[in-house]
Amino acid sequence: MAKWIYKLATKTQWDAALKAGQFDGAPVDIEDGYIHFSTADQVEETAHKYFRTIENVLLLVVAVDILEGTAQPLAWEPSRGGALFPHLYCPMPLHAVVAVSSLELNEDGLHILPPLPRDL
Repeated sequence: MAKWIYKLATKTQWDAALKAGQFDGAPVDIEDGYIHFSTADQVEETAHKYFRTIENVLLLVVAVDILEGTAQPLAWEPSRGGALFPHLYCPMPLHAVVAVSSLELNEDGLHILPPLPRDL
């Protein structure tokens, strides 16, 4: 199982979470009824597919073990191409986020991801 998963969010969404004391998700998460996450192998495609050209995007590094202790533990469900993606069916506690990085756009409007912590 992954040790870290990743959430892409706008700075506005993250600022609202900090004010609220929990992350309820982006509009698409709220509409779908769960918070969408990606693994290290999935997050670049997620960024390119859903966040292309969007400025002020943050990459949240999230500890899986903390999410396993939430009211509704993390679910791994099939999505793009049948790959299993992590979903959380309750608000994310802020202490599950262990790092936040601001993503820059390249000349093609794609986000430049930093090196990602990977499972050891």
